[in-house]
Amino acid sequence: MDQLNNRGATRNQTSVAFVLGTTSTYTTTVTSECVIDGVFGTTLGAQTNTASPTTDAATGAAFVPLTDNQATVLVWGITLGGAIALCQGSIEATQVGVTTTAGAFLKAPQFPNLPDDFCPIAYNLVRTAPSASDFTPGTSSWTATGITCSVAKNISVLPARPRIV
Repeated sequence: MDQLNNRGATRNQTSVAFVLGTTSTYTTTVTSECVIDGVFGTTLGAQTNTASPTTDAATGAAFVPLTDNQATVLVWGITLGGAIALCQGSIEATQVGVTTTAGAFLKAPQFPNLPDDFCPIAYNLVRTAPSASDFTPGTSSWTATGITCSVAKNISVLPARPRIV
């Protein structure tokens, strides 16, 4: 039975060196090598200041905007067909921040359910301050005033929960 432990596994085989851009873009410097349910997916080559997805790959709908004093987690992935995809986790209230400084987490946002053809490669957390404009993943700038984005964490598999430190 030990030989069946990794059967049907989904795993990112290499760090794509994922980073957020200065607007609503992202960059990777390494070609992806994903295995989805035991099947090698189509690779995605390095991306430079590429537009972020504007719809949630899990729901097919537009992302839910964050308003003042909220946080969410975004999971970046590669589909079996080799396309970048993005899924939004739960939206949670944060402590009230100070003007353009986002407040601390009250509760970590939860990872979203992921589509069957999705291999996670990175995730990042987003928080909004009291004076921030609404933040919509895929269209709002990662560096807008009042928006705090964590450095993207490159991953091989999705961890049990987002790290908020």
